[in-house]
Formats: sequence, C-alpha cells, structure tokens
Amino acid sequence: MNGVLVVNKPAEFTSFDVVAVVRKLSGQRKIGHTGTLDPNATGVLPLLLGNATKAQDIIVNHDKEYFAGFKLGFVSDTLDIWGQVQKQSHPDFKRQDIQKLLFDFTGRISQIPPMFSAVQKDGKRLYDLARQGIEVERELRQVTVYDLQLVSFDEKKQEGFLKVKCSKGTYIRTLIDDMGRALGCGAVMSSLQRLNACGYTINDALTLEEIKSLSEQGQLESRLKSTESLFLNYGCVTVTPPQAKRFSNGGALDIGRTYLTRGCEDKQIFRVKDRNGSFIGLGITDKTQNLLKIYKLFLAT
Repeated sequence: MNGVLVVNKPAEFTSFDVVAVVRKLSGQRKIGHTGTLDPNATGVLPLLLGNATKAQDIIVNHDKEYFAGFKLGFVSDTLDIWGQVQKQSHPDFKRQDIQKLLFDFTGRISQIPPMFSAVQKDGKRLYDLARQGIEVERELRQVTVYDLQLVSFDEKKQEGFLKVKCSKGTYIRTLIDDMGRALGCGAVMSSLQRLNACGYTINDALTLEEIKSLSEQGQLESRLKSTESLFLNYGCVTVTPPQAKRFSNGGALDIGRTYLTRGCEDKQIFRVKDRNGSFIGLGITDKTQNLLKIYKLFLAT
C-alpha cells in the first residue's frame, strides 16, 4: 500500500500505538507519521504508508488546527489537567476578559517548550528529565498563531474552549499556560483535538474501528489519500512517455521540452506526472542548466 491514511487518533493511545495497530491491520511494514499527538489528545494523525514515507522530511504544509479545552485557576507540572496540580485558585473572569487577551497571543509569539515534551536538551528528552524531577533551562522558540478564537466560556465553571490555527512547533499547553499567567490565575489544558494537519481535516480521518472494518473487507487501500496529495501546493507538469521513463530512471529533463519553458523560477519544485495522470515524483528546476532535476521520486513499491 502506498499513500496517506488519515487516522482519528483516540485518547490513551500514543502515536506509536496507532502505527502499530495500522501496521498489523494493513500488513504494511513501512509506516511513518507526520507528527506525534500526546496520548490524551485526539484527532487528525496522518500516517505515511509505503512510498509515502519518503515524504516525511520534505512535507511543506506543517500548519495545524486544534480544538482545545482549558480551565482557569490551576497550574500543573505538565501544563494540563492530567499533571500534578501545583497551585489552585478561584478566579472570577468574564468572557470579555478572555476575549481581550486573545490579541496578545495571535501572530508571531515566543514560547518556552514544556518540560514534559519530546524536545531534546543535550541529547536527552525533556520528559525523561522531568520524570526524574529535573528542570532545565529551555530556549525561547518563535511560533505563529494564525488565528485564535474563544469558542465558549462558562463563567461559573471558569472553563472554556479555544480554536487555534498555528504553525509547526506550537504547544497548545504552553499557549494556555501563558494565557493563565497573563490573567494572573493560572490555566491548564483540559482537552485537545487536532482538527487539521498537513492539509487533512477531521472529516478525512478514520477511526481505528473503521480501519479494522475496512481491512476485514479488503477495502482499506481504497481509502488512502494519494502520496501526491501531500504536495498539492506545488505546481504540476505533465510529461511525455519518453520523458516519464527518463525521469523515473533518475534522469533530468530539458525544461525547453516541457511547458515550463513558458516561465518558471530557479529552484522551483513541481509535481511530475505522466499523461495517464500517474504521479512520478517531484522535480526541481535548475535554470543555469535549463533542467528539471529529480527532487524526490515516488515510484510504486
């Protein structure tokens, strides 16, 4: 099987647990994923099967969207409700107080990665150090929050939900903790669902139960997204049969003998397809030699 299987990850499963389940159900040994989700988080987890695993290090769209629950008046060691509570208070904020805060956390912002995270420090995972009771200094990281909306807020319970569109590397737990600090009362994440990742939405995602059923019916492969779907932000060039054969064998193509001769930039990446519409791989232009060179091939395995 070659392509992308978009999974709706259930709670209490690690991303690696999901990979193991799908590997068993699909019979496909070669599987990767596009970014982990914490065990308590749910939602979109795109898995790369077969030749799609070659895309793991060159996927362009790493933006994500989340639906996150939060509670005010709590501070925990993990920055979420599942950690050890360190401080507790009884705030009395109104919806408009939260609404006013959103602007300060939208756009380009700085975050310090949480200790309970997979970030490495001197070759060691932060969560391994945190479990030993060790806290180390972490460097500020720049991330982008494209859109931050307060979906609801229960003033009596002092809890609500946010919708967040953000760049790769954004920690929603940290975002909520920082908002709680700004309010002066603390805040923890109480739930997290990923709605969108790598251009795939929750509507594209299959539950593990659905994947099992499809596998038993021999229909799982029909539900895979194409490997090409990872690169739809790139332009496309269709080539002749001889050119398709040459490109498939690792040979560069003369730009002057493709429609790219009408105009393209140097180092521009294109999807390369044959006349039957089959995706061969990605090519990158070299204007100094007037060639479309191999960037990555995705031949069926």
